[in-house]
Amino acid sequence: MIVVIDYSVGNVKSVCNALKFIGCENELSNDFDKIRAADGIILPGVAAFGFAAAALGETAEVIKEVAKAGKPLLGICVGFQLLFDSSSELGEHNGLSLVEGKVVPLPSNVTVPHMGWNNVEIPEDMTLLKGLRKNEHFYFAHSFHAQVTDKNAKIAYTDYDKPLVASVQKDNIFGVQFHPEKSGDIGMEVLRNFESICKGDLR
Repeated sequence: MIVVIDYSVGNVKSVCNALKFIGCENELSNDFDKIRAADGIILPGVAAFGFAAAALGETAEVIKEVAKAGKPLLGICVGFQLLFDSSSELGEHNGLSLVEGKVVPLPSNVTVPHMGWNNVEIPEDMTLLKGLRKNEHFYFAHSFHAQVTDKNAKIAYTDYDKPLVASVQKDNIFGVQFHPEKSGDIGMEVLRNFESICKGDLR
């Protein structure tokens, strides 16, 4: 069972629908006991970082607890950004500090918000992206991006005339700036990989 964190930020049900489409058992919940009992958890979200952090509230501590205990965690879009230490979006806000780094505005040469399909270079050593081609296109919608300083993190990049972080992996913690649930068949493969990670079939 995968629990999708329900914290009323964006259309989180779209992630549940995508998981249902691939046959993955899932539940939308912010119940602490269900989060602790899940095989893995997904933190989605579409909103300003500060609003998302405030909406997460006490659930943040439970997410950090289970992630630090080794439970697979996947952050998507703002959920991905929340994995880091801080964001400067609409003021300074603290994140979950599960991956070292900060979230900053997109470069000035990029139209904001950036919405559309972008190529991602797929490293060979990232479990979440295993089995994909060396280059794949995913759907992005964001105004801020992550600057990763964590030496233990593996990174996949997209190119907006300069390399920007598209995905990160640190042990059992995974994150994608793009929306796999909106990225067609290749996005479904990413979600299938996460399900396999949660089941222990993919390492």
